[in-house]
Amino acid sequence: MCELRRMLRSTPPDSPMLFEDIPLVPTFELELIARRAGHWPVAGADEVGRGPLAGPVVAAAVILDPERIPNGLNDSKQLTAARREELFVEILATATISIASSSATRIDTTDIRKASLDAMRRAICGLAVPASYVLTDGLDVPAGLACPGKAVVKGDARSFSIAAASIVAKVTRDRMMARAGVVFPAYGFAAHAGYGTPQHRAGIEQHGPCSLHRMSFRPLKKEAV
Repeated sequence: MCELRRMLRSTPPDSPMLFEDIPLVPTFELELIARRAGHWPVAGADEVGRGPLAGPVVAAAVILDPERIPNGLNDSKQLTAARREELFVEILATATISIASSSATRIDTTDIRKASLDAMRRAICGLAVPASYVLTDGLDVPAGLACPGKAVVKGDARSFSIAAASIVAKVTRDRMMARAGVVFPAYGFAAHAGYGTPQHRAGIEQHGPCSLHRMSFRPLKKEAV
């Protein structure tokens, strides 16, 4: 534990922080380590939607109330859609949250990594209560933050705050894609959220891409040539 506190104080803001000795069970321990090091409040941040052929990448930042942490927080991929919806409502009722997205156009103009980090940066900066410290999922902490932060590999399975952010981002994006399916019914967005399923690929083959498609992604990139 002393070693983790030392790492929190000494590791540069943009370097990966693996926490490999922390088990893959989400807890509030990483947030409490930061608090004991003098950082509070602590936000967790995550994004969803790097892989789809269509739609935005969505990021969320969440500051949990230590006295009102919803039961059952976990990596959003480990939860059913119904349970994610239930937890989404609980998180919104008890925590400080901020959501941002990067469109398919922005993804094509830059690249998916830059667009994802920019969405995460805007989500963190948009918190109504400024974070003193940020825990992000993965290998990167976005540049341009007003506070230090650490990246946590598999953070959505290690930190309640990151898990909460993953749930908020996932539910938000799924709802966005369900609405996109009403506007563009030919692709079945509500069923697959823009991922490259056979149904989605068949829709692209038959109708061509729409404005939500990421033209820098294969197989759409071939069509754009």
